[in-house]
Amino acid sequence: MKILIRADASLQIGSGHIMRCLTLAHELSRRGHTVRFICRALPGHLGETIERAGFGLVLLPVPPQAVRLPESGRCELLRSKNERSELCQNEAKTATHFQPAHAHWLPVSQAQDAVDCVPPIRAFAPDWIICDHYALSAEWELAAKAAAGSRLMAIDDLADRPHAADLLLDQNLGHTPADYAGLVPPACRLLTGTRYALLREEFAAWRAASLQRRAAQAETGCLKHILVNLGGVDKDNHTLAVLQALSGSLPADCRVTVVMGKTAPHTAAVQAFADSAPYPCRVLVGANNMAELMAEADLAIGAAGSTSWERCCLGLPTMMLVLAENQRGIAVALQAAGAALSLKTAEIAVSKFVPVISYFSRSENLAAMFAKAAALCDGKGAARVVSHLS
Repeated sequence: MKILIRADASLQIGSGHIMRCLTLAHELSRRGHTVRFICRALPGHLGETIERAGFGLVLLPVPPQAVRLPESGRCELLRSKNERSELCQNEAKTATHFQPAHAHWLPVSQAQDAVDCVPPIRAFAPDWIICDHYALSAEWELAAKAAAGSRLMAIDDLADRPHAADLLLDQNLGHTPADYAGLVPPACRLLTGTRYALLREEFAAWRAASLQRRAAQAETGCLKHILVNLGGVDKDNHTLAVLQALSGSLPADCRVTVVMGKTAPHTAAVQAFADSAPYPCRVLVGANNMAELMAEADLAIGAAGSTSWERCCLGLPTMMLVLAENQRGIAVALQAAGAALSLKTAEIAVSKFVPVISYFSRSENLAAMFAKAAALCDGKGAARVVSHLS
């Protein structure tokens, strides 16, 4: 089959949507399917990463005078989940002129984005189109499907807009088909929950070793290695604030590894702090062995995004930071499950870190969280999802 993926990365969006789509693309390619991407050429678009992975890419230009939704308009769109669901259900029948809450992620309207995508869709004539974009809804999906008679899979986390999908994936903990009632066609198949989390093969490969190490240290282990990774971009430089807060809260002999993306804008400032930090601290940029790094760490300080499921797969206890409103649901669910402790960015301070690090310094707390996290995700989600694309 031929599969076309529409997703974006940028300094604003981050890298998570592209990275999980690459995971899906690799699994599809491994099974003999041909995969191409369509992305908008936003700052930090990761087009080179896609091409280095061996996939075709159509890069859509950014208009020189792109019209963006004003901040006041965004605030009006960001309603409660119940209000959004009601609005979506009211508009799902027509699926036109619906303004997604994240419309500001695109420099053009979704109608214009569809116009831009139709020529490459027709040229490629894909069997399936996969759309992973909070700024696109049923309006775009209907146009994309009609371009070449393709079926469409939507990847969503928010359940805040209508979809014209044949298949929908929501990999988040606690999400169920009921969340999409009235938002998808009756015949749409729904894949929900962490059973379908899109993780690269390396995480399943490292799972056994990681869990065995943590089980062996359940009674005698201590906090010796912390992994800090706040996404591929971290445009607000929360990483530096975390490292500063750790200065007054770490136990003796504890070292820190920081992982940053290649498009992260504050790498130099983080490296400068690490060079003179009062604890051993190394900074890695564009690391390609994240599963190994997570398996070797005793604790992660990470964002409440899609990497949450990678940490769960490896049983890695986590101090989780909510860096965007769309991460809040993941943070709430993981803390309720006992798989992480959640903090707001306003709580990145020595006074807050001291009791949290003290909590994680006790082996029984690390052991309890590792077991609960590991039970949530086994790392085989990508294979399960691809089996539905037939």
